[in-house]
Amino acid sequence: MAWRVFMTKLEFQKACLDAGIQLSEEQMNQFEKYMNLLVEWNEKMNLTAITSEEEIWEKHFFDSIMPFSNIQFKTMCDIGSGAGFPGIPVKIAFPNVQMTLVEPLQKRCRFLNEVKTQLCINDLAILNVRAEDLAKEKRECFDVVSARAVAKLSILLELCVPFVKMQGTMVA
Repeated sequence: MAWRVFMTKLEFQKACLDAGIQLSEEQMNQFEKYMNLLVEWNEKMNLTAITSEEEIWEKHFFDSIMPFSNIQFKTMCDIGSGAGFPGIPVKIAFPNVQMTLVEPLQKRCRFLNEVKTQLCINDLAILNVRAEDLAKEKRECFDVVSARAVAKLSILLELCVPFVKMQGTMVA
């Protein structure tokens, strides 16, 4: 059986740079603080099964950011944000993006609000609502809409596409 070695903090930073995303010391500190909050809160509530540092750098942070590295966008909505993936890593990597996280579970919204406060993130809305209910008032409002591990693709399309602006992008 082959053992997989996951990413260290420095490997994450270098891989981002190789993809054209230069992360400042402040951004790297935000990622570290986010990781610490994730591990801490995960002990109290089930946020993620991935809790080792190297796996978090790769599977949660790097994998969240990479699909957006070649997209030009100003607004993004993350449907079913859960513990904040991919929305929070994208917001840290691209701080000028106006980010909206949609999460129906109140306890996860409490976690997301704590992350927002601790990381001093601006232009981040956290909405405790179901996507189906929000679609009525936020149709075609976002340049990019994303969802990660929410539902089968057919259902995901029904949930996400109403939020995408004309000429916008959906990342599943």
